[in-house]
Amino acid sequence: MKTLRLDLDYEYDFELYGIVSSSKEYTLAWAMNQYFNLRLIKQKDLCFDFISKGRLVISNYLHRTEHYSIRLFRNKSVDLSTLKKPFLVPDIKEYDYVVQISGAFDRFCPQELLRKFNMVPLVQYVKQFDPNALQFKDNLIF
Repeated sequence: MKTLRLDLDYEYDFELYGIVSSSKEYTLAWAMNQYFNLRLIKQKDLCFDFISKGRLVISNYLHRTEHYSIRLFRNKSVDLSTLKKPFLVPDIKEYDYVVQISGAFDRFCPQELLRKFNMVPLVQYVKQFDPNALQFKDNLIF
């Protein structure tokens, strides 16, 4: 029997930021709404069921316009998980939250965006990541 395999190359054309913050996700979303003049709205939790391994439940917020979208994800599963690595992006498990910016968010350049993130009192540390350099970048495809 002949087996065919479909290989797809996906372009990871979004900016990715890791945030260290001890605050709850709704408090961080509210603070980002204030400082960036956004409207991050709580979305249905993302559920990843891994066959015979466990479940990953990720809290997420979304701000969408016709030109860009901004997503705030909690990096660690909000549900008790039996997974060895219960993170959305295990490569950056030291970061509590992940911010994904897709589209033409031209209000700030990356350096200005990092500076603005650091102005939010609830953010302890922020770093920009290249999505192509991450091993688990496929977890960020929606």
